[in-house]
Amino acid sequence: MDLLSFAMKPNYTRRRLWGIPRFDLMQVHNLLAWEEHLPTLLAMKAAGQLRYVGITTSHGRRRGDLERIMASQPIDFVQITYNLVDREVERRLLPLAQERGIAVIANRPFQQGALLDRLARRPLPAWAAEIDCMCWAQVALKFIISHPAVTCAIPATSRVDHVRENLAAARGRMPDDAMRARMAAFVAGRG
Repeated sequence: MDLLSFAMKPNYTRRRLWGIPRFDLMQVHNLLAWEEHLPTLLAMKAAGQLRYVGITTSHGRRRGDLERIMASQPIDFVQITYNLVDREVERRLLPLAQERGIAVIANRPFQQGALLDRLARRPLPAWAAEIDCMCWAQVALKFIISHPAVTCAIPATSRVDHVRENLAAARGRMPDDAMRARMAAFVAGRG
């Protein structure tokens, strides 16, 4: 049974099995059958069974569809791919999220490790200290979470030391627009 089917079971079933009165956030994953699932989630929200409704994409696919949904549907969250090299969402989706008050979850901040592997071949630049970063993971995360439209980033990890590194990105100085441009240029090989 998928999570959406489970969530649509009576409220007592959720309370009994998971011990919760409602879900905070449920998202239609990768826009799969969103025309069917979104009305169900919105009805659950209206009934008080769900706090927020969202929709996701991964790998940067179907941005046009996502933009149309964001512009026309009363969603609370979107989950999109955004990182130092996958920046296409800065053009249309992030401004639209800000305009409509839609929270943004940034997935794939490290390109499943490929970005950090590539950056690890270069020494951490001196300017990283200006934003209190001690490693490339913190640089990558601060770039994402300092964007005014982004609510949070979700790096996947199975290592406790990486969790600690990632959490440290939430502390200290954050990059401003000029530093964000400098960060992107450096990673693109122009800085």
